[in-house]
Amino acid sequence: MGDHAAKIRALIVDDEPLARSNLRFLLKQDPDIGSIAECGSGTEAVEEIRASRPELVFLDVQMPECGGFEVLERLKADPVVPVIVFVTAYDEYALRAFDAGALDYLLKPFDDARFSLALGRAKQRIAAREPKPPQEIPRLAVRSAGHEVYVPIPDIDWIEAADYYVCLHVGTKSHLLRRSMAELEQELDPHIFCRIHRSAIVNLRRVRALEVDSAGEYEVILDGGQKLRLSRRFRKDLQSRMREFGTSP
Repeated sequence: MGDHAAKIRALIVDDEPLARSNLRFLLKQDPDIGSIAECGSGTEAVEEIRASRPELVFLDVQMPECGGFEVLERLKADPVVPVIVFVTAYDEYALRAFDAGALDYLLKPFDDARFSLALGRAKQRIAAREPKPPQEIPRLAVRSAGHEVYVPIPDIDWIEAADYYVCLHVGTKSHLLRRSMAELEQELDPHIFCRIHRSAIVNLRRVRALEVDSAGEYEVILDGGQKLRLSRRFRKDLQSRMREFGTSP
């Protein structure tokens, strides 16, 4: 789970002290669990959940005055509800527990293996809720006339060989980069870029169609209207990759 800041805040809700003690012992064995709070009633649990925002709650179904289902009913309007694992000695509540949004249902008495399974599922659900860091966009640094331009690779429409350079076509702009075509091709994502000629690579996301000209030669038509020659050598590869995009030009 990562460092201390990423550890899971857990809450145990049960009106029986022994049941809370057993769950606390099991939770403390897991290094991903940070703080462990306890509540002896449903009413207290609602207040604690809203105050401390635990990620994981082990919730007893039957408690005096306010049971587990009532706890969830009171919390349903809250913007974030923790991952809930119901704990009870009565199996007749299982279906209702899942309908109420519980992740799992521990039937007392449960063994360590069953608890570990429930905790593992809970940890996966919590991890899935965590915001993912934004992915870094790969860029190419193009130096020209004393300045450097950073071209996002996914924005490139097509690449053209130009002697000892390659020309990056990006919308209405073009950038000369002192790299060989073969060298640059090795760095490009093959799921996005495809060689169509010894002097041209296209961004598959920009390919609109294939056409056959009057001489029987294939041309690649891009979204911007550009027509690029397609070598017979690369035609099958292009068509195969376009099918992966759900398109067969």
